[in-house]
Amino acid sequence: MKLYIVILLSSLFHITQQLNQQDRCVCELTNKEKVFPHETLNSVNDEASKCSFKVNPQKSVELEALYFGLDFRLPQLLQDLSTLEKEDDGELYGAVSLQLLHLRDELHELEEYDTLQVEKKRKDNLRLKRDLDECKNRNDFNIQPTRQPDSVCPHAKFVNITGPRFYSTGEAPSNHKYGGWGRDPKPALGKENWYWRVILTASNIYANNINFYSSLSALTVGVKTPDKALIHAANPTTNTIQGPNVVFYCDALYYNCYNSDRVCRFNITSKAISNIQLPKGTRYNSKGNFCHLGKCYIYTDIDLATDESGVWVIYSTVQNFGNLVLSKIEEGDPPMFAQTWYTSVNKQAVTNTFMACGILYATRYVDKEIEEIFYSFDPLTGVEKFNLGIFINKMCPDINFLNYSPVDKMLHIHCDTYMVSYEVLFE
Repeated sequence: MKLYIVILLSSLFHITQQLNQQDRCVCELTNKEKVFPHETLNSVNDEASKCSFKVNPQKSVELEALYFGLDFRLPQLLQDLSTLEKEDDGELYGAVSLQLLHLRDELHELEEYDTLQVEKKRKDNLRLKRDLDECKNRNDFNIQPTRQPDSVCPHAKFVNITGPRFYSTGEAPSNHKYGGWGRDPKPALGKENWYWRVILTASNIYANNINFYSSLSALTVGVKTPDKALIHAANPTTNTIQGPNVVFYCDALYYNCYNSDRVCRFNITSKAISNIQLPKGTRYNSKGNFCHLGKCYIYTDIDLATDESGVWVIYSTVQNFGNLVLSKIEEGDPPMFAQTWYTSVNKQAVTNTFMACGILYATRYVDKEIEEIFYSFDPLTGVEKFNLGIFINKMCPDINFLNYSPVDKMLHIHCDTYMVSYEVLFE
């Protein structure tokens, strides 16, 4: 393959190519023009066309650099020509225009000679990058909500936790390790100081009742109120509790319905049960648990959470590749989903989740003594953070229940039979 280099000399612009000694060629230029100093373009072209050499990979790189330089210089030349057009050029402009047109033809010719496809690949890469950017903008898994929830945090930014402030097994038998406990963020009249607790059976899978305690001290010694609520005499059966991730809100218990990809709502007063169907593809029946490298926590596929704004559900779907999905539950009978958001953190890479002031937080296992709150997702802005670095000093190795209480700004944990609470600190 031969490369033809046309050398154009002008008082307006100058192009130079540096060659190695063995590749050097000398072109003799003769000035025949009396007025314009460009000489005869045809003579120069004939002489320059005789200068040729074989192109190797190194020369192709040099060629690409030359091409970029010319591509950068052309807009400047066009700007200069625009200035010339406005002045009396004595027919100079016509000659320069022909040279520029010829130069453009030569550049297209050089591009065709690029057998190593350097320039073609560069353009393909640019097109590919553009397509990827467009794909990101169209990403169906980052669906924006039709309306944004109002800010519900009267405090400020969540920055740390301290404690533990409370640590007790209460009345739970030592072989009943899984369960949940806490306070109602929107309690019924006269129940403002009550605590609730759900204890799973020895299988650590099922439960069919919820117990209430009139105070923290009553919870500690296991003195229940008469308001014990039985969901169903049989356990397990349709609409009884599956898994430890239960919450209590506005005098109703929310939980994963037994053997189902639904969220159940048990009204304590009426004893009525209603439910919400989760999206198709939701992982349930211990297929999408919270996990760490050492183990997974059985039947933790569907996590319920409460905060200042109400009830949330955190789960994973096949469509979202097992990543966390967050849905807001609208109060009512039956309850409904208000909005849904998709995140990029895999559910089985976290050990638990909770909500505080409308923000989703996720934890991960560090070791037997430390759990880290490492991740947050803000539904208002769609911003995800992966480096929060807020650490929990654990009282037992595995946390199977975790929920925030806006009533007392405490983080309630259930682990290996124990109930533990930590104080949440805001900025």
